[in-house]
Amino acid sequence: MIQLSEQSFKKLFITLTIYLSSLFATNTLGLKIMPFLFGSHLSAAVFSFPIVFLTTDVVGEVYGKRIAKLFVLAGFISTALFIAYSFLSLAMPWSAEGEWVRQGYNQVFGISIRIAIASLVAFLIAEYQDVFSFFFFREKLKIKFFWLRSLLSNLWSQLLDSSIFMVIAFAGIYSNSTLISITISWWLYKVAMGALYTPLSYIGIYLLRGKNKEQAPIEAKS
Repeated sequence: MIQLSEQSFKKLFITLTIYLSSLFATNTLGLKIMPFLFGSHLSAAVFSFPIVFLTTDVVGEVYGKRIAKLFVLAGFISTALFIAYSFLSLAMPWSAEGEWVRQGYNQVFGISIRIAIASLVAFLIAEYQDVFSFFFFREKLKIKFFWLRSLLSNLWSQLLDSSIFMVIAFAGIYSNSTLISITISWWLYKVAMGALYTPLSYIGIYLLRGKNKEQAPIEAKS
């Protein structure tokens, strides 16, 4: 069991807050698509979702696979609760004074439930694959080249996530050609954004470790 100082615990708690906030931003804002290069499209979630995967990489690098898996579990439970609360809110009756927003609310949050379910399935599969592949490359590269290990694990996990998520969330809403366009461009763009966010990952690693590196050694196994 990892023993954390009060300062390290606070850092980890703040990191979890960033992680969950980015996950919820993805689930609620991902419905919006934006025009991109060559007539392709991007989801607005491309800005927040790379943070989700990079956070588990950073936490795994500093605290080990067990803590990274706990982050994934926290994200899964939070998303499942969001789905439950969304179903409950849509099932409740409307007051006459609130009818003006009913159609838009039901449409947006009705689709958001589907997005959340898609996110739940894709997230669980892709995030665990990300943790697994990150530590696989860690063993192969002997703890060197964090940026490369993070990039390689994200290439695979983001492809899984994008494909699974898009099919569940938007099949039947967008045409197949649009769906394929969004999936490919979203995957590539998220990987690119993850690469651009790499300096933030190194800052995160530095902040979590602290000058005295007082946290427990990195775990090699779960």
